[in-house]
Amino acid sequence: MKSALPKVLLPLAGRALLRHVIDTARTLAPEAIHVVYGHGGERVREALKDEPVTWTLQAERLGTGHAVRLAIQHIPDVQRVLVLYGDVPLISRSTLTELLSLADGRRLALLTMKADNTEGYGRIVRNSRGGVQRIVEEKDATQAQRRIRECNTGVLVSPARLLKGWLARLKADNSQREYYLTDVVAMAVKDRIAVSPLVAPSASEVLGVNDKAQLAELEGIWRARITRELMLAGITLADPARVDVRGSVTHGSDVFIDVNVVLEGKVALGDRVRVGAGCVIRDSEIGADTEVFPHCVIDGARIGPNCNIGPFARFRPRASLSGGVHIGNFVEVKNSELGAGSKANHLAYVGDAHVGARVNIGAGTIVANYDGANKHRTLIEDDVHTGSNSVLVAPITVGAGATIAAGSTVTRAVPAGGLTVARARQVTVEKWRRPTKNPEKNKG
Repeated sequence: MKSALPKVLLPLAGRALLRHVIDTARTLAPEAIHVVYGHGGERVREALKDEPVTWTLQAERLGTGHAVRLAIQHIPDVQRVLVLYGDVPLISRSTLTELLSLADGRRLALLTMKADNTEGYGRIVRNSRGGVQRIVEEKDATQAQRRIRECNTGVLVSPARLLKGWLARLKADNSQREYYLTDVVAMAVKDRIAVSPLVAPSASEVLGVNDKAQLAELEGIWRARITRELMLAGITLADPARVDVRGSVTHGSDVFIDVNVVLEGKVALGDRVRVGAGCVIRDSEIGADTEVFPHCVIDGARIGPNCNIGPFARFRPRASLSGGVHIGNFVEVKNSELGAGSKANHLAYVGDAHVGARVNIGAGTIVANYDGANKHRTLIEDDVHTGSNSVLVAPITVGAGATIAAGSTVTRAVPAGGLTVARARQVTVEKWRRPTKNPEKNKG
């Protein structure tokens, strides 16, 4: 993969490949999930330490059969074993449910696929009656076998008791000198255990990742799958190929999303929300009839109904807007609440503040919340107006209905109702002349 990250930690739609597989496995309500990891896989364990799985170290890379043999020691004989792969993230719950239904105490179920490009895949060898006989790895296949289009996905379900016996009999007599899990299929046939194949409904479900090009291909498949679900649920997407969903989206009716929008984490969009081009929305809630203009970043925010946002606005975590708030271009809001009908339309920073209703924050206003060591809160009560280029140095309270003159730097409490001016007195120096260049001094 040409990456410092272990392959199974590379992100697909914002989540590690392995996390996709574990999440799908968990939907099947298994008794346990076992993850086999290789040398150097401590980073994998650390990254997924919150997952309730059993970890098994495969210190030597001796093949898939060896990996399953290590994990199966911890599995009771009465269980069924489903084998999945950490770099095959798109397999669906419905496919796995059907596969599980084909396996019982005397049957092995095998997931296969029909592939146009079979390079790198083991081939499914069937007898004249169509029954599965064995799987041949590509490196060990004859020319005739390589022309077979039905390929092994590696995914299978087996009774644990039988699988333990087959794994114990595996031999590394192949070109790779590895213990192939695929060899258990031929053993099952020899032991007169039925092998029930299931052809995957779509080859895209069982594609693996071996390079960055394949990772991008799977990202495209995921994108198409999720955006189709959104459109069938009623969201209008200007171009589904240019919307990325890296989490979950709940939504009302008549939502519109323009191009190049990224939705991450848990996002909730109310009725008739419109999201402009180039926006990034992460772990946020946006109320009904709010319009987000292009190129806004909204992270961990709660935005009420009937708001206008942007363009080029930024919301940092714990920003909260009541209904009818306007946040304009190049305005940043962080850990602050703005009351109903308040506005900050141009070039402002509101940090660690509680802003009341109908407040107008003038262009260039800064709520200075950080003294170099600690953050401090500012309270701005209802109906306050701040003039352009004002600085409110926290901690401070601005009383209801107050007006702060343009260019003021306010460091003490502002009383309600009046005009507060906190700036140097304007002075004009008469007979002053701007310096001029001296040609002699500027030679050379």
